[in-house]
Amino acid sequence: MDGLPGSGSTRHRLRGWLALMRAPALGPITFQRLRAGGIDLVALVGTRDLPAGTGLGAELRGYLVAPDRDGVERDLAWLAGPRHHLVTLDDDNYPPLLRELADPPLALFVRGDPAALALPQLAIVGSRNPTEGGRRAARAFAAELGAAGLAITSGLALGVDAAAHEGALDADGITLAVAGTGLDRIYPARHAMLADRIAERGALVSELPLGAAPLPAHFPRRNRIVSGLSAGTLVVEASLKSGSLITARLAAEQGREVFAIPGSIHNPLARGCHRLIRQGAKLVETAGDVLEELGPLLGITGTDTPPATVGQRAALAPAGQRLLGLMGFDPVSPDELADRSGLAAGEVSGTLLLLELGGWVSCTAGGRYCRLSGAADPSSAAAPDAAGSP
Repeated sequence: MDGLPGSGSTRHRLRGWLALMRAPALGPITFQRLRAGGIDLVALVGTRDLPAGTGLGAELRGYLVAPDRDGVERDLAWLAGPRHHLVTLDDDNYPPLLRELADPPLALFVRGDPAALALPQLAIVGSRNPTEGGRRAARAFAAELGAAGLAITSGLALGVDAAAHEGALDADGITLAVAGTGLDRIYPARHAMLADRIAERGALVSELPLGAAPLPAHFPRRNRIVSGLSAGTLVVEASLKSGSLITARLAAEQGREVFAIPGSIHNPLARGCHRLIRQGAKLVETAGDVLEELGPLLGITGTDTPPATVGQRAALAPAGQRLLGLMGFDPVSPDELADRSGLAAGEVSGTLLLLELGGWVSCTAGGRYCRLSGAADPSSAAAPDAAGSP
C-alpha cells in the first residue's frame, strides 16, 4: 500500500496487525502456533470478551483487550507517507522465502518498493571493522552480483554491510537493508543518506514497530530476516565471535547456501570465514563461484564479461613490479620491503603510495602492506615509462 487502505474492514484489519506487532509475549512462533489452531488474533484485538480455551497467556489476553492504541496511531501516521508500506503474512507481497521460516515475522514495515522483497537475493555480511581489502571485496562482489541480477541484502551496519549496499548501488542494482530499529530512525545515524539511496533503489525493511531503539536483542532477530529473505549468505570477513557467523548459522538452519571468502591466516577477521569453510560453507574466490551455485536455482545466468581485475586497472613500472613481486598477501612493513629489495626507504615509501592509489596493494593496521587479489602476477603488467614510477 502507498498510503492507507480505504475500506473500513481493511483499515480495521490493518489496526489489528499493527497492534499485534507491539504486543508483549507474542513472538512469531506463538503467533504461528495459534494461527495453526484456527485462532485469528488480528480479529481478537480490542475484544473485551475473549473466547475461553484459546491457549492465550494472561499477559497477551490483557493486551488484546487493551492494545497500544497510541502506538498504532503513530504507525498509521507513518504509513500515510509516500512509499511507506506494511506487508503482512496475509499479503500476496509477503516474500515467499521468508514465509518458509518456522518463525516468520508477523509483518514487515517497508520503505521503498515492497516488490523488491520477492526478488532473488543474496545476503552479504561481515565485520563492522573490516580491512580495506575486505571492504573492497564486499563492494566488488555486490557490484558484480547485483549487475548479474541478484538483489543484495544486508543489515545497514558499518563496514561490510555498508560496502555491500554501496556496491550494489554503484552497479545500478537493487539492494535491501533490514534494520534492527523501527524505520522512523536510522542506525547508525551516519547512514541516513545511504538509507535514502537504498529506499530509492530497493527497500528498507523492519519487523519492529516505529520507535524501536537499536537494542542488542533486536539484531539477532534482524539477522534471521537478512538470511531468510536470501537464497544464500556470503560472509566476507568475520572474527570468531562475529554476529555475521550467527547470520551464517541461521542461513544454514533455514536450508540456504552459505559462502565464505578465505583470507590470510594472519588476519583475525579471516578466522570466522575459515571456520565456516571447515564446517561446509562454499569457498568463494570470484562472483562466478556464487552464481555457479545460485544461478541454476534462481534462473540467473550472470554477466558475459568478467569484471576488470586489479591488474587491469593500473600498470606497473620496474620499481612497482619489484616491490609487488616481493610481497605476499600477508602484511609486510615498508622496512622489510626495503631490506628485501635493496631500494632506499624513501623510494619504497613513494612506490607503495602509488601502488595503493593504483589498486595494487592495501595498507593494513600498523602501516603494513599486503597485495590485493588480482595483483598476483606483476610480470604481466606493462611499464608505462622507464622512470620507475607506477
